[in-house]
Amino acid sequence: MTDKNYLSDFSPRDKPWDIHRSFSDKVESLYEQIGYHGYSERIAQCSQILEYALAATNDGELVTSLQNARFCRCRQCPVCQWRRSLMWKARFFQALPKIRGDYPTARYLFLTLTVKNCLIEDLRETVTHMNKSWQRLSQKKCFPAIGYLKSLEVTRGSDGSAHPHFHILLMVPSGYFKSTGGYLNHDKWVELWKKSLRVQYSPIVHITAVKAKSDNSLEDAIKETLKYCVKEEDLVIDAEWLRCLTEQLHKTRSVSLSGTFRHYLSVDDPDDLIHTDDVEAKVLESDRFYFGWKKDIKRYSQVRTSNSSMNDNSQ
Repeated sequence: MTDKNYLSDFSPRDKPWDIHRSFSDKVESLYEQIGYHGYSERIAQCSQILEYALAATNDGELVTSLQNARFCRCRQCPVCQWRRSLMWKARFFQALPKIRGDYPTARYLFLTLTVKNCLIEDLRETVTHMNKSWQRLSQKKCFPAIGYLKSLEVTRGSDGSAHPHFHILLMVPSGYFKSTGGYLNHDKWVELWKKSLRVQYSPIVHITAVKAKSDNSLEDAIKETLKYCVKEEDLVIDAEWLRCLTEQLHKTRSVSLSGTFRHYLSVDDPDDLIHTDDVEAKVLESDRFYFGWKKDIKRYSQVRTSNSSMNDNSQ
């Protein structure tokens, strides 16, 4: 493990670092083009050096564990967006055994709610309207969920428009699918969302049941709900679109939860972007390994540094 010069060779499971940091370079460059020098400078300094330690899993396998890094926390930084998504997932997976233990018969639905594309300049207004519409829907007597986790995703249309939509994980009672359990079919969900939006068209809605007897179906639904707010490929297409997106999403919230889930999860965005491991492992008291970003080759390469120099790169 220790004879590898590049992070992706040293630890194959950390290959995504090279991809996300490469996208951050592109976002940094676009911000510089449009005069957002503060954002550009912050992203330029983000995750330049990563400090790793070796850790042992419960099975005795050696894995890498990130110990220290500096993050810019810019909303549109691909690295920070990725780490924030990982942290939300880790937080939910940590709470999941307790949730399952307290609600062993609960069922889950995965819901996607959309609206027509809007001008990127109208994104904030559209998202505000969507949130108010969701509040109206979730307060209806027929609303079946006893808890939900909701996230916003924005994709870029081919014409430069914005397509905001919600991904929602719903927890429903065990009797939901019975004839007297308040089951809502697809057409009923479309009708409810249309009325809540107060629009004349029928919005596209996707609703699927999470398979109760599948080991990974709930985990997969959680991952889909908590994926990135904006795809990295969309962030780097056009500088003007990125500028508008940055302004429109400033100080907005991407993830929210309510009902039962609030007893197990914090509604605040995660502060810790380092400890996102989904593998339980104990850090070994051994040497630390440092990898620095090499922009010219788009890879993290092992470097020599000291603990004191890493103190300047902490969160």
